[in-house]
Amino acid sequence: MDRENASDLLAFLAVARERSFTRAAAKLGMSQSALSQIVRGLEERLGVRLLSRTTRSVAPTQAGERLLRTIAPKFDEMDVELAALSELREKPAGTIRITATEHAADAILMPALARILPNHPDIKVEVVIDYGLTNIVAGQYDAGIRPGELVAKDMIAVRIGPDLRMAVVGAPSYFATHKKPRIPQDLTSHNCVNLRLPTHGSLYAWEFEKNGRALNVRVEGQLVFNGAGALLNAALKGFGLAYLTQGQVQPYVTNGQLIRVLSDWCPPFSGYHLYYPSRRQSSPAFSLLVDALRYRG
Repeated sequence: MDRENASDLLAFLAVARERSFTRAAAKLGMSQSALSQIVRGLEERLGVRLLSRTTRSVAPTQAGERLLRTIAPKFDEMDVELAALSELREKPAGTIRITATEHAADAILMPALARILPNHPDIKVEVVIDYGLTNIVAGQYDAGIRPGELVAKDMIAVRIGPDLRMAVVGAPSYFATHKKPRIPQDLTSHNCVNLRLPTHGSLYAWEFEKNGRALNVRVEGQLVFNGAGALLNAALKGFGLAYLTQGQVQPYVTNGQLIRVLSDWCPPFSGYHLYYPSRRQSSPAFSLLVDALRYRG
């Protein structure tokens, strides 16, 4: 591959990923017109249209999608290797991008960062709060944090926390006018605060298990959020029942602001794991973070 083709492919890749000449040009540090000419020249040399352009959007054609699938992983691998080489120095340095749920970030990640970042000023960490099953390779993350049972089998997974338990909770003011549920099926008559999952856009089904019997309940209610913090606040204000991790609600259960129900239907399950691609070349900074997060309980 000559230098011109490599440069033009990078230009196409930026536009295809951003779905915008404007955003891609800003990312590449060039003018929109120059970028458009580069992509048009590539299309002319290949003899095929790679991008479908309208006044409002840009999207890869069938040929463009094929090229995108072919070249994007190769350029990403080169970026990873170049980043690893640049970080091969005595002092850990570089940026680490992690996707995590809000509770995992607060309860697990932040304490570990508090131990290592003050002593390593050249390490930067970007944390993206996300409740979906994020593709960390496509999203260009270094790692993700999710419960162990949700981690894909082709990932390296490092346990970073104890087992988790879910909890159904409501405020005393809510239970003043509503009967406490005795079994999960009773939840269908309650006002429940729902969580919408970003991966599929669907509402999260509350999961229960007792004596080997698993049960998923799709609850209804007046409020839907996309973050656990909002669910907790809604429950505290008496809007309805919320389904959260025990660690998030325990302080409020202890001081009486929340009442827990159906605890016998919420057994422990695999705790948080840090996961990352098996082919990832670990930098000193990333290795330091993994060691700080590793669960030793």
